[in-house]
Amino acid sequence: MGSTCIKVTKYFLFLFNLLFFILGAVILGFGVWILADRSSFVFVLQNSSLLKVVAYVFIGVGAATMLMGFLGCVGTVNEVRCLLGLYFAFLLLILITQVAAGVLFYFNMDKVKQDVGGIVIKLIQNYKDDQEDRLQEIWDYVQVQGKCCGWISFYNWTENAELMNRTNVTYPCACEKKRDDDIHSVGKGFCEAPDANRTESINSPEDWPVYHEGCMEKVQKWLQDNLGIILGVCVGVAVIELLGMLLSVCLCRHVHSEDYSKVPKY
Repeated sequence: MGSTCIKVTKYFLFLFNLLFFILGAVILGFGVWILADRSSFVFVLQNSSLLKVVAYVFIGVGAATMLMGFLGCVGTVNEVRCLLGLYFAFLLLILITQVAAGVLFYFNMDKVKQDVGGIVIKLIQNYKDDQEDRLQEIWDYVQVQGKCCGWISFYNWTENAELMNRTNVTYPCACEKKRDDDIHSVGKGFCEAPDANRTESINSPEDWPVYHEGCMEKVQKWLQDNLGIILGVCVGVAVIELLGMLLSVCLCRHVHSEDYSKVPKY
């Protein structure tokens, strides 16, 4: 390989490692977002043990990816074979970890859906009127924006003892049917129907002015859309990893002498 080809390989490898470092930061950011988000439905899902494992895998892989991107840049610029070899080995390890995590998550999607359903059902059962709770507020927001009620259907709310003990027609405020221009106002707690003048002492769900469709399908679609973005980033990183491994092998094979004086000292 001529000197010009070596220089071109060095510049391409440096560029790939710089991009690699940035994408590693993006993956790490996704992991932190899953664990730290307090303003979207992800906050409700943070009780899922599998989702926490996936988040920690993203954080670990992202941090390691950033480190390998840095080592790759140093090894490429200074043509240090030991760093290029170490870079290749760790890059291969990260790639295997990513593939294993992706396969694990893909084959456990049903468990994730079950976990989400269990978390939401428990949230509905323990929902309290006139209580300031972040989980309740987010679930109210999901129901208002999704124009849905409950998880499978609005009958899920019949499992809430406080609601069903009401003697008047009382229903979840967030489930109330509204006009399209009124969905930005999020109702909280329980509401009594204005025309609830009845003699019987049963709060029948058939009398609730609410959406009958559950939120399960809409939440699962939201999850698939967001996971699609994350998986797309991971596929992009994997392609860069493969190209980086190939270029590092090519450069390492044509660095004939090991000069450790090129390694920066701090």
